[in-house]
This record gives sequence, C-alpha cells and structure tokens, in this order.
Amino acid sequence: MLIIFDWDGTVSDSTAKIVRCVQSAAKDMALPALAPEAIREIIGLSLVNAMAQLYPQLDTAEVEALAAAYSRHYVADNETPGFYEGALEALEQLHDEGFSLAIATGKSRKGLDRVLAQLGVASLFSFSRCADETASKPDPLMLNEILAVSNRCHSRAVMVGDTEFDMAMAKAIAMPRVAVSYGAHHIDRLKAYEPKLCVDNLTLMLPWLCQQREVLG
Repeated sequence: MLIIFDWDGTVSDSTAKIVRCVQSAAKDMALPALAPEAIREIIGLSLVNAMAQLYPQLDTAEVEALAAAYSRHYVADNETPGFYEGALEALEQLHDEGFSLAIATGKSRKGLDRVLAQLGVASLFSFSRCADETASKPDPLMLNEILAVSNRCHSRAVMVGDTEFDMAMAKAIAMPRVAVSYGAHHIDRLKAYEPKLCVDNLTLMLPWLCQQREVLG
C-alpha cells in the first residue's frame, strides 16, 4: 500500500517560514503587504501559480520575478522547518511496517531534495513529484504519475494532506484521502472532500492504515 504525503503544512511545520518569505519578496518588489491568512491560502500550489494568485495584477514577468525573490529569501533564511509533532514518528513507523511512502508537493525538486537532505529522511520515501516537474495541484497529474512509477492503482494508495488542493486532486481520481487538522486550511474545508479520516496527529492514522491494508489484502 502506498501512502502519499503533502509536505508543507502536513509533514513539515513550514507555514510560518513560507509566509515570512512571501512577505519579504513582496517588500523587495514594493508590492502591498498581505496578511498571513491570505498567504496560507496558496500553500501547496506551485510557486508561480501561488504568486499569480496572491498578486493577480502582475504580468508574467513580474510574477516570475516575485517567485525568484521568494526563492532567494527561502534559501537565505537559516531556519530549517522541523516536523509537526508525531510526523517523523509516523513516517518511521509506516516505513518499518512495510508501507511505501511518497511525496506530492508544491515545492520545487531542488527545494524538496534540499530539505529532505537537511532532515536526513530521504531514504524513507520511494517516490516523489514536485510542482516544477508536473502540473500544479489541484490537477491530479502528479498523483497519476506517482501511481504509474510505483505500479499502484488509486484504490491501493492514500493521499494525506492539509489543504483543499490535496483533497481535490485525490478526489478527482477517487483516491482515498486523510485530512490533517493543523495545516494551512481549516479542517472544515477539507471535510467537504469526504476524507476517509481526519486526524490531529499523523500517528493517529496508523491503526486505520493497517486495517485498510488487511482489507485490501
């Protein structure tokens, strides 16, 4: 069974850093400051799509410049966001139990590889897709690509995420989904996408996942 995780806001407690770096990039370009709540709305989208949604008045070149400024601030910021409580424990337990783990993220490939190396957890994941390699969420293409390379069908995989984008792309291909309550989007919004489970800590989904694996055989 394959468990596919969103990264920012689901596994990594990185939302504060993302907000901070968007605000710094906007300041560089003399753009209006946005509230943290507005910035949290776009977490999970590809970087260019996120910047375009935050500042729809910008043209393509300006959006790309804003995205580049954000990337510079993110790399220059010395903070390496850690895991949410229970997240690393859950990943390690799932890996030890023989589940295959994957990541479907709005991060770039370079950004994901960097943070996995910094945290020393790259070996836990067998597959991943990043927003600069495929279509941005909520398009389900990245999930379909992970299924293809892992040789799994949608019914033998689960998407775990914290945003409507995660839930929407999984629902689009009838993939079971688990929603977390602590991320970028309020849990009530995620419930509209009929997740199989809602959890406050990733360790709480372990019994359910083991049960599902037994049912599927």
